[in-house]
Amino acid sequence: MHELFSFFIRWSKWFVFVFFVALSCALLFSGNPYQHHVYLTSANSVASGIYNMRNSVASYFDLREINEDLNQRNAALESEVLALREQIREADARIQTDTMRLPGVLAQYNFVVAHVISNSIARPHNYITINKGTADGIAPEMGVIDHNGVVGIVNVAGPHSARIISLLNPHFKLSCKIKGSEHFGSLVWDGNDPTVALLEELPRHTVFAPGDTIVTSGYSAVFPEGIPVGYVMEDQRRHDENFFTLRVKLSTDFTTLSNVQVVVDSLRAEHIALQAYDTDKQ
Repeated sequence: MHELFSFFIRWSKWFVFVFFVALSCALLFSGNPYQHHVYLTSANSVASGIYNMRNSVASYFDLREINEDLNQRNAALESEVLALREQIREADARIQTDTMRLPGVLAQYNFVVAHVISNSIARPHNYITINKGTADGIAPEMGVIDHNGVVGIVNVAGPHSARIISLLNPHFKLSCKIKGSEHFGSLVWDGNDPTVALLEELPRHTVFAPGDTIVTSGYSAVFPEGIPVGYVMEDQRRHDENFFTLRVKLSTDFTTLSNVQVVVDSLRAEHIALQAYDTDKQ
């Protein structure tokens, strides 16, 4: 108690000074309309700044939920795009043959949104790990894409995670074609630049120009037709009498990969059974 009294006595002059300053401000702002208006305006500005800061902080912590919602919406849009492509092919076929065809399976593909746990881009053989597995409907040999294009293919799936063979892996070859053309080749990474791949075995009579879009050919049970892969850069000049190779700028940025979508084909089991039919007969 003695130390408390000593503290007040030691700083009594400052307490008296602060008291009179506060009293003067109160009399000034309450007794003069102009000063009172200035005080209210300043107080409102300070309060507005504090509220804005609080809302900014709250919005920042909501970004993960917003991002998850956007990814789910993107997956739904991918399904709608594939359905529309199927409808267009059906319509084109009817016009060309003037015959009626049974409707295509518009809901053949679904997409499971997953987050990237780990990702390598600088190794000779690169892999990606995601936080979804067999419990979420993921299985080996399923294609993986992001909002820009092809990412890779699932090769190992656990209950709650899965490993993907990245497009940046020489063991992964992808059947692709130039958009608007039916000529296709094999896209493979040569182990150098993580932004560039090679489209090999493309027929020499294929017409192309720098900037043309490279898409999946659809000649597999992994990826639907028309998924973006990249853009033509130039002719690699590695060709024989019948084929040549293109340098392709990949549309997916593997250095910033964070969210992906696993392509779930509802007819996958049927395709696998058909492919294994001749093997079982041998």
